[in-house]
Amino acid sequence: MPERKIRVLVAKPGLDGHDRGAKVIAAALRDAGMEVIYTGLHQTPEMIVNAAIQEDVDVVALSILSGAHMTLFPAVKQALDAEGADHILITGGGIIPEEDMAALREQGMGQLFGPGTPTTAAVQYIADWFAEHGRDRDDAGQ
Repeated sequence: MPERKIRVLVAKPGLDGHDRGAKVIAAALRDAGMEVIYTGLHQTPEMIVNAAIQEDVDVVALSILSGAHMTLFPAVKQALDAEGADHILITGGGIIPEEDMAALREQGMGQLFGPGTPTTAAVQYIADWFAEHGRDRDDAGQ
Protein backbone atom coordinates (compact mmCIF):
# COMPACT_ATOMS: atom_id res chain seq x y z
CA MET A 1 0.00 0.00 0.00
CA PRO A 2 1.57 3.32 -1.01
CA GLU A 3 2.34 5.91 1.63
CA ARG A 4 -0.27 8.64 1.58
CA LYS A 5 0.65 12.20 0.75
CA ILE A 6 0.71 14.94 3.35
CA ARG A 7 -2.23 17.30 2.75
CA VAL A 8 -1.50 20.98 3.37
CA LEU A 9 -3.90 23.92 3.21
CA VAL A 10 -2.06 27.17 2.41
CA ALA A 11 -4.13 30.19 3.41
CA LYS A 12 -3.91 33.99 3.42
CA PRO A 13 -6.07 35.18 6.33
CA GLY A 14 -7.18 38.75 6.75
CA LEU A 15 -6.89 41.73 4.47
CA ASP A 16 -3.30 41.26 3.35
CA GLY A 17 -3.21 41.29 -0.45
CA HIS A 18 0.35 40.06 -0.96
CA ASP A 19 0.39 36.39 -1.91
CA ARG A 20 3.76 35.79 -3.59
CA GLY A 21 5.18 34.03 -0.52
CA ALA A 22 2.10 31.83 -0.18
CA LYS A 23 2.33 30.82 -3.82
CA VAL A 24 6.07 30.11 -3.52
CA ILE A 25 5.61 27.88 -0.47
CA ALA A 26 2.60 26.15 -2.06
CA ALA A 27 4.72 25.31 -5.10
CA ALA A 28 7.62 24.10 -2.93
CA LEU A 29 5.33 21.83 -0.91
CA ARG A 30 3.74 20.47 -4.09
CA ASP A 31 7.18 19.90 -5.65
CA ALA A 32 8.12 17.95 -2.50
CA GLY A 33 5.22 15.55 -3.15
CA MET A 34 2.60 17.01 -0.81
CA GLU A 35 -1.00 17.66 -1.79
CA VAL A 36 -1.59 21.40 -1.54
CA ILE A 37 -4.84 23.31 -1.40
CA TYR A 38 -4.43 27.09 -1.76
CA THR A 39 -7.44 29.07 -0.61
CA GLY A 40 -6.47 32.43 -2.11
CA LEU A 41 -6.57 35.89 -0.59
CA HIS A 42 -8.76 37.45 2.10
CA GLN A 43 -9.83 34.33 4.00
CA THR A 44 -11.49 34.54 7.39
CA PRO A 45 -10.42 32.09 10.11
CA GLU A 46 -13.81 30.38 9.73
CA MET A 47 -13.33 29.97 5.97
CA ILE A 48 -9.87 28.50 6.55
CA VAL A 49 -11.12 26.03 9.15
CA ASN A 50 -14.08 24.98 7.00
CA ALA A 51 -11.74 24.32 4.07
CA ALA A 52 -9.26 22.45 6.30
CA ILE A 53 -11.97 20.12 7.57
CA GLN A 54 -13.61 19.62 4.16
CA GLU A 55 -10.24 18.83 2.58
CA ASP A 56 -9.16 16.58 5.47
CA VAL A 57 -5.78 18.28 5.74
CA ASP A 58 -2.91 17.44 8.04
CA VAL A 59 -1.45 20.94 8.09
CA VAL A 60 -2.70 24.52 7.82
CA ALA A 61 0.05 26.88 6.66
CA LEU A 62 -0.84 30.54 7.14
CA SER A 63 0.93 33.38 5.36
CA ILE A 64 0.56 36.74 7.09
CA LEU A 65 2.31 39.97 6.17
CA SER A 66 -0.24 42.40 7.58
CA GLY A 67 0.87 42.39 11.23
CA ALA A 68 -2.33 40.68 12.38
CA HIS A 69 -0.59 37.40 13.23
CA MET A 70 -1.27 37.65 16.99
CA THR A 71 -5.00 37.76 16.21
CA LEU A 72 -5.33 35.52 13.16
CA PHE A 73 -3.15 32.55 14.17
CA PRO A 74 -4.98 32.12 17.52
CA ALA A 75 -8.38 32.58 15.84
CA VAL A 76 -7.64 29.75 13.41
CA LYS A 77 -6.37 27.53 16.24
CA GLN A 78 -9.42 28.21 18.41
CA ALA A 79 -11.77 27.48 15.52
CA LEU A 80 -9.95 24.23 14.67
CA ASP A 81 -10.04 23.17 18.33
CA ALA A 82 -13.76 23.99 18.52
CA GLU A 83 -14.36 21.67 15.54
CA GLY A 84 -12.40 18.85 17.16
CA ALA A 85 -9.58 19.25 14.66
CA ASP A 86 -6.76 19.89 17.11
CA HIS A 87 -4.73 17.16 15.37
CA ILE A 88 -4.06 19.59 12.48
CA LEU A 89 -0.68 21.33 12.62
CA ILE A 90 -0.78 25.12 12.28
CA THR A 91 2.40 26.54 10.83
CA GLY A 92 3.21 29.42 8.54
CA GLY A 93 5.21 32.51 8.10
CA GLY A 94 5.44 36.11 7.17
CA ILE A 95 6.57 39.29 8.87
CA ILE A 96 6.47 38.02 12.45
CA PRO A 97 8.89 39.28 15.11
CA GLU A 98 10.83 36.59 17.01
CA GLU A 99 9.08 37.42 20.31
CA ASP A 100 5.69 37.00 18.64
CA MET A 101 6.81 33.69 17.12
CA ALA A 102 7.70 32.50 20.63
CA ALA A 103 4.34 33.67 22.02
CA LEU A 104 2.47 31.90 19.23
CA ARG A 105 4.44 28.70 19.83
CA GLU A 106 3.36 28.87 23.49
CA GLN A 107 -0.25 29.02 22.23
CA GLY A 108 0.21 25.78 20.32
CA MET A 109 1.34 26.87 16.88
CA GLY A 110 4.04 24.94 15.08
CA GLN A 111 7.27 26.43 13.82
CA LEU A 112 6.92 29.77 12.06
CA PHE A 113 9.16 31.06 9.31
CA GLY A 114 10.31 34.57 8.52
CA PRO A 115 11.47 36.27 5.34
CA GLY A 116 14.50 34.70 3.71
CA THR A 117 13.90 31.22 5.15
CA PRO A 118 14.64 28.61 2.48
CA THR A 119 11.50 26.80 1.38
CA THR A 120 13.34 23.55 2.09
CA ALA A 121 13.22 24.39 5.81
CA ALA A 122 9.41 24.54 5.80
CA VAL A 123 9.16 21.41 3.66
CA GLN A 124 11.46 19.50 6.01
CA TYR A 125 9.65 20.75 9.12
CA ILE A 126 6.27 19.58 7.81
CA ALA A 127 7.67 16.23 6.66
CA ASP A 128 9.34 15.66 10.04
CA TRP A 129 6.20 16.69 11.94
CA PHE A 130 4.07 14.36 9.83
CA ALA A 131 6.49 11.46 10.32
CA GLU A 132 6.08 11.88 14.07
CA HIS A 133 2.43 12.98 14.37
CA GLY A 134 0.73 11.95 11.12
CA ARG A 135 -2.47 10.00 11.15
CA ASP A 136 -4.22 7.55 8.89
CA ARG A 137 -7.23 8.96 7.10
CA ASP A 138 -9.34 6.12 8.40
CA ASP A 139 -8.70 7.37 11.93
CA ALA A 140 -9.66 11.01 11.19
CA GLY A 141 -12.22 12.40 13.55
CA GLN A 142 -12.39 9.33 15.75
